[in-house]
Amino acid sequence: MARVDVLMPQMGESIAEGTLSKWLKKVGDPVKRDEPLFEISTDKVDAEIPAPAAGVLAEIKVQEGQTVPVQTLVAILETEKGAAAPAPTKPEPPKVAAPAPAPPPRAPKPEPPAPRPEPPAPARSGDGGGVQTAEQRLRTKSTPLVRKIAAEHSVDISRIPGSGYAGRVTKQDILGYIEQAPTQQARGPSPQPPGPITHPVIAPWPGDRVEPWSKIRKITADHMVMSKRVSAHVASFFEVDFTRVAQLRANAKQGYAERGVTLTFLAFIVKACGENLRKHPIVNAAVSGDSTIYRADVNIGIAVALDWGLIVPVIKHADELSLMGIARAINDLGERARTKKLLPDDIQRGTFTITNPGGFGPFAGIPIINQPQVAILGVGAIEKRPKVVTAADGTDSIAIRTMGMLTMSYDHRVVDGADADKFLADVKQLLQEFPEGAV
Repeated sequence: MARVDVLMPQMGESIAEGTLSKWLKKVGDPVKRDEPLFEISTDKVDAEIPAPAAGVLAEIKVQEGQTVPVQTLVAILETEKGAAAPAPTKPEPPKVAAPAPAPPPRAPKPEPPAPRPEPPAPARSGDGGGVQTAEQRLRTKSTPLVRKIAAEHSVDISRIPGSGYAGRVTKQDILGYIEQAPTQQARGPSPQPPGPITHPVIAPWPGDRVEPWSKIRKITADHMVMSKRVSAHVASFFEVDFTRVAQLRANAKQGYAERGVTLTFLAFIVKACGENLRKHPIVNAAVSGDSTIYRADVNIGIAVALDWGLIVPVIKHADELSLMGIARAINDLGERARTKKLLPDDIQRGTFTITNPGGFGPFAGIPIINQPQVAILGVGAIEKRPKVVTAADGTDSIAIRTMGMLTMSYDHRVVDGADADKFLADVKQLLQEFPEGAV
């Protein structure tokens, strides 16, 4: 028999650790090469990790729920001699089909042999000795290059407004901060970052069931509380007549299905937003300290509700895609989110988010902004309702129309009501006058 080591993979360049959330095999179980072996949860994505070789799961080194650094030995496979694949220095992410696969992460620098690491103690905050929140850990766990630059300039990363995922500090953020340092010193000390996010603890009653949060649920909870605390939330509501879209969709559904694509109302909405975000750049922006970043790309995130939490995969360059391309991307990202096949790049660099609770029936809702973006669109139920219709001669009548409500929450620090309403008005107009040639 030969031994194959199974290591905690690095699911992206800035990922430093992962939580082994679930074993899909037990000790003694036979395993096929590339068969899902265990599930991990990181700061960015949940994923199933395939076996690097065929054999038998001989030993489990990391138990469910443990968080360990990347490259930690998590299990040992025993294989027949000659059938073992050499243990990779860095396991590859799961092999999945993707419309635009992310570039492979850089291989870590080799280090001298060392004892297998014990499960790390909870990370401590730098100022008070307490346990760090997910928000703080996301800020400080930047790429090695960012940490090196911070060390060379004696900069505390936690004080820098990050433009990356969940406030993560990027190379551009820290270089911009260093360039502006003299100006900031002249102004006086910068305000302290918000304190840790805490959630009140209450005692359960007899008969209650207590279920600890998953990693993705904890990150989502912290992120939502942080967003409400950081942004000045305001919302606008627009009722949209989707009758024309419904007719175009009914005529095109079969043709899309024959090409393996499901055509939904959401695809039309994403298309309308993509067309108009370029015209209204303030809605496609982000806040960094006391500056506004106008994003060069239009990358629209689509919130996907999962049994274990909420995740927002991103359609990159949505303004450049056809309706078919958008519908295909929605299908692909949604399916891979539900089957835990998303890669870290799939959920990064969003500039605007759409959430679609209308599929569950609500008339409308007020979503929370996905930081560091400045706006999020909520889609209510799209259904037939009585509507007053004015004919060309000015007479009114009541007709059955396919109606839906669009709600946009926006950050009033930078987006004024007029800006938001002009954007929504243009989205509404495009949906109600959608060109047949674009389907």
